[in-house]
Amino acid sequence: MIMKKLIAIDLDGTLLSSNIDISPENIKAIQAAQDAGHIVMICSGRAPEDIKTVISKTPLQCPVAGSNGTMVIADGKLLSQISIGKDLVESVTAILNKKQYPFKIYSNKGIFVASTWSERMLSFLEKNKDVLNHLTEKEYKLMTEQPKETDSIKIFEDVKEVLSIEDITVQKFFIPTISGKDDLIASLQGLEGISITTSGPYNIEIMDTNGHKGNGIRVMAEYFNIPIEDTVAIGDNFNDVPMLEAAGLSVAMGNGDPTIKKMADVVTLTNNEHGVAHAIEKYVLAEK
Repeated sequence: MIMKKLIAIDLDGTLLSSNIDISPENIKAIQAAQDAGHIVMICSGRAPEDIKTVISKTPLQCPVAGSNGTMVIADGKLLSQISIGKDLVESVTAILNKKQYPFKIYSNKGIFVASTWSERMLSFLEKNKDVLNHLTEKEYKLMTEQPKETDSIKIFEDVKEVLSIEDITVQKFFIPTISGKDDLIASLQGLEGISITTSGPYNIEIMDTNGHKGNGIRVMAEYFNIPIEDTVAIGDNFNDVPMLEAAGLSVAMGNGDPTIKKMADVVTLTNNEHGVAHAIEKYVLAEK
């Protein structure tokens, strides 16, 4: 009899290619795993709504752990939500404003973007010419344009307006950063109750101390009654570390950070070589 596994897959740099799409090879492998009785979840730094938008462009249906595992959703139910205390949200915001960083706040009511995003982003890129030189025209426009209000994206002036919204909870801060990164991290580390990670070389992310992808995979494993040793985690960057450490088998992407590749049990192909499909076929479907 096949042992049911839970496979937790990161999105950016992992399931998504550098063109930000999911290859037919990856889709086919995930469907094969699901047909064989395994559970495949998406565990991403992106907000749950954003993950669902990406997945909706494919025939896939998967439970999700969004905002770095702080919001875990399966069968239409919110299984777990880990939030940053409101006082801490104000303290983090005060530090970011003092240092003039662009930032986004991920909440249960959508993503809140500061009205200063565009001007701060332009200033950030001006100070980081090496990043600027690597951006395509499209990427530059996407990064510097002031986001428009939508159902899931809200613009705000003062964090107090955000925190005054009824029943609001904040799961994550997302901050683009390079120059002064260590100085910013040092300032934030003076705050008790937060954890700081990164999903790439040009950002940092802030959650509650207990808010991470390790929580996401544990909650989902418990919900589907799968022992944690029968879980597989696939990722490429530092925000994936807690789920890679929690999983029975940790798989690093071929394009992953060298530190992540070193700590993982195995390394698969890159995200542009359908590394997720390769890992599922080799370490899940090939097992009898």
